[in-house]
Amino acid sequence: MIIRIGYDIQFDVPVQVPIITLLKVHPSREQDLVEPDAVLTEPDLPVEIFTDTFGNRSARVLAPVGRIRFHNSTLIRDSGLPDEQGFDATEIPVQGLPHEVLPFLMSSRYCEVDLLLNTATELFGNTPYGWQRVRAVCTWVHDNVTFGYKFASRTRTALGVYTERIGVCRDFQHLAITFCRALNIPARYATGYLGDIGVPPDGNPMDFSAWFEVYLGGRWWTLDARHNVSRIGRVLIATGRDATDCAITTSFGHTTLAKFVVITDEVKTEAANT
Repeated sequence: MIIRIGYDIQFDVPVQVPIITLLKVHPSREQDLVEPDAVLTEPDLPVEIFTDTFGNRSARVLAPVGRIRFHNSTLIRDSGLPDEQGFDATEIPVQGLPHEVLPFLMSSRYCEVDLLLNTATELFGNTPYGWQRVRAVCTWVHDNVTFGYKFASRTRTALGVYTERIGVCRDFQHLAITFCRALNIPARYATGYLGDIGVPPDGNPMDFSAWFEVYLGGRWWTLDARHNVSRIGRVLIATGRDATDCAITTSFGHTTLAKFVVITDEVKTEAANT
């Protein structure tokens, strides 16, 4: 399968401001690219590419006063297979986890593990360990939180999601991540492209999506508390402790979003070769 991915994001900038972006595909998917994955700007500006603390490919620019545009369109190969299922994946005791995984057991900006520890134990303490427990967390969040773009909030944390029972995709993932961490299962936030491939279109404008990953059986597995089903065509951009680490753009000063378009479409192989 070939997928066309891309974006056109524009800001109005009243005063010169540094901006960091997470717009390049994750290093784990770079070998699947069919075309270059550049971060293009208008006006044409120096773009510094670097690898952040979590291994994501970041870019930063110094945006001048006026309108700045970040844009790109590229092709990427995908297996066309749904998210892999780890039915036999087992939990690893904390003392046996790799050092680099331990931060994904801790509380973070949007994931207050300490505040939901007792709740997680009450809800899932009697659930069989491993994959079944993670799936139970996903199903509970999916069934008990109502999705809606009108519920978007920059400040809502996992505790807020649990209390209000509303949110957008990132909120679903934050609550699921927090429950998993409270159960001593390493969990991290993930963001990227997820188009309506293999499912009916939902009618809303395309956006970047959020999901999460858990560490079981010595590897990371993809899960999605919002959709709660295996999906086709995920293209990872970044992982981190929560949405703070995976912001698509971060401005160190005032900016106003003027345009936001995301493209994620399956294309015919013949069209991709023309």
